[in-house]
Amino acid sequence: MNKTALKNFATNARKELIEKVKAKAFKIGITEENIKKAQIESSDGIYIDGKRLTATEKKQREKLIFRIREIGYQQVVEEVAYTWFNRFTALRFMEVNNYLPTKVRVLSSSNPDSSEPDIIKEALTVDLEIDKELVYDLKVDNKTEELFKYLVIKQCNSLNKDLPFMFETIDDYKEVLFPEGLLAKSSFLREMTDLTNIPASDWEQVEIIGWLYQYYIAEKKEQVFADLKKNIKISKENIPAATQIFTTNWIVRYMVENSLGRIWIESYPDSSLKSGWEYYLDDAIQEEEVKKQFEEIRYRNVSPEEITFLDPSCGSGHILVYAFDVLFTMYLEKGYSENEIPKLILEKNLYGLDIDDRAIQLASFAIMMKAREKSRRVFGQDIQLNICAIQESNWMTDEILKVLVDDKAPIVEQNTQKEKLQYIRTKFKDAKEYGSILNVEYLDTDFLEKRLIELNNGQEEQADIIEFLSIAEIIERLPSIIKQQKVMSSKYAVVCTNPPYMGSNGAGEKLSNFLKKSYPNTKSDLFSCFIEKGFDYLSTSGLLSMITMESWMTLSSYEKLREYIVNSKTLINMVHMPYLGKGGTSLGINFGTSAFIIRNTFIDNYSGQYTYIRYYETNEEGVPLQFPTINERYKTAKSKDFCRIPGIPIAYWIDDSVYDIYRESNRFSDFAYSFQGMITGDNNYYLRLWYEINNNNLLIGCSNIQEMNEKSPIWIPYKKGGKYCKWYGNNDYVLRWIDNGRGLTRARTENKAYYL
Repeated sequence: MNKTALKNFATNARKELIEKVKAKAFKIGITEENIKKAQIESSDGIYIDGKRLTATEKKQREKLIFRIREIGYQQVVEEVAYTWFNRFTALRFMEVNNYLPTKVRVLSSSNPDSSEPDIIKEALTVDLEIDKELVYDLKVDNKTEELFKYLVIKQCNSLNKDLPFMFETIDDYKEVLFPEGLLAKSSFLREMTDLTNIPASDWEQVEIIGWLYQYYIAEKKEQVFADLKKNIKISKENIPAATQIFTTNWIVRYMVENSLGRIWIESYPDSSLKSGWEYYLDDAIQEEEVKKQFEEIRYRNVSPEEITFLDPSCGSGHILVYAFDVLFTMYLEKGYSENEIPKLILEKNLYGLDIDDRAIQLASFAIMMKAREKSRRVFGQDIQLNICAIQESNWMTDEILKVLVDDKAPIVEQNTQKEKLQYIRTKFKDAKEYGSILNVEYLDTDFLEKRLIELNNGQEEQADIIEFLSIAEIIERLPSIIKQQKVMSSKYAVVCTNPPYMGSNGAGEKLSNFLKKSYPNTKSDLFSCFIEKGFDYLSTSGLLSMITMESWMTLSSYEKLREYIVNSKTLINMVHMPYLGKGGTSLGINFGTSAFIIRNTFIDNYSGQYTYIRYYETNEEGVPLQFPTINERYKTAKSKDFCRIPGIPIAYWIDDSVYDIYRESNRFSDFAYSFQGMITGDNNYYLRLWYEINNNNLLIGCSNIQEMNEKSPIWIPYKKGGKYCKWYGNNDYVLRWIDNGRGLTRARTENKAYYL
């Protein structure tokens, strides 16, 4: 798979789609600065700048205006652009793999010598609900672009029944903003279907969905981090772009095989499935007492239908797709038929959460395509996925809560319903700020599901227009809230994810305050909060499988997390991929990572297995040349030994001789006081080279802070480090000293006595 070609395509497609969507909005009188009023209005349409919009287009325009007022012009443009990108990506994947029910290509031709999509050629015979008279007229009048738009929308609407998350019925503002010029030679659609650019073999791999998603948002990600350098915090709308990283395939296999696979092998030690798991690690040799503890808590005779697997930051679904593959083999081993397995996996085993609506579209599509790969019967089975884009409850007004309470129920029951509704509204307010690290209690929501059925069936007598509008909003939005309430309050056998990496310094005010309150021991970064929350999602003896930054293993800010894990959980195994400066890491990134499996219960004296992989121990694709990688740090270690070193670092490579040094030697603090010295917080303002200032304003030779303040200097000498100098030197800088150093934004007053 040519990643460079995919990146160039996705980046260019985003730019093109955004411009085309803006152009369509302009044609109906809508720009970022202005929304034009209709010049003429009638029952069958309106006129904007002399252009007639039909009654349907008028309604779509009104919905568009409402949406712009709700989330803003730029956000709507982004939303429409990525929606069409996702749909075209899905259509391309389905046509290449021959998954379209019509068996007619929509974006390309099966004839390599033809540039016209097959659906245009077969417009009058394609198995879609079309107006044949209209199609005939469009063909005769040579209105190819208009015909293409009509057929694409009909195809999308037809797919709604089986893939509603990706192909919502297109009758809203997204239709009126359908991009023009898609059949032009220079359009992104031509680039997408050009086999010399993206070969058909790439489209045969569902993995392409995730790569395209990551590359599509890459430019947005760069902008978010550029803004962060200007001290513009990351908003909830930009968290997905800032934190999305597509997980390398071999890491996904390691995480899934050693968590989901481990449950199966514990239940069925003689299973032949393990032989196909290249990255599965057997347990290290254990002491007899450890074996006894393990026997008490291990999985036994588990049914494949009982294993629940959650990815709480699932992105485009890469981990879920491989989990599907592994589960499929488990079902087969237990004698299930191939055609019944996909529905069981999708409805009973796989669960996913993310704050990004577009990512959830792609994740849902990816696992449905994996299911379709296994069985033709998947379409038409009305499969209910457990994949949720976390939604906010901000729309749940008092009026809506009033409609949802059953006024025919006893007063006590009504009060209970009100309490539950208040809890849901409060818990999910601004939920896209916090995502799946929200702590959600289990609630019996049967009354809400029953109420939703009543409203859907029109069994409610509507008192006024406000209640009518409330019911419409409930029918549209409540199902998502009910589903996420269930998913986020359940327990799982496996929690497996590549969590978002975002330091708390980059978080907006709401998220920052939430982390301080809800995750005081792990608030330094989102990934560490996800580690803590991961245990909360697990059932007793469940398995947590993650890949995170390596910083939690040693830094003092994560000491309480390490203490919690070492004293109450069991580290099964870990793959440590350090950042060595030059050469990056085995994953080709500029920070170290660790992937690990942790059991959600404590086994005393358990020996975990640790693998250390450096970038030069992998091939060009970043895949280990050998697994496990046998080197000087391929070790087994007991978690309790980490407590023998102050700070409890996960220093699995240390042997007894080093532990003895810590045990027998005095600490540095017994001899001296160590501290971090002066930090200006703004070198450009506070520092100058000595020859840049007036020497009359430079104070030299003071012996204490009091003397220095009495003389009120403007500049004082400052040791900043620099090039190697064995005995003396590097007296290059001076520091702006004003008002006893209070202007220094990160000055530590308790250490001022040591400045001189």
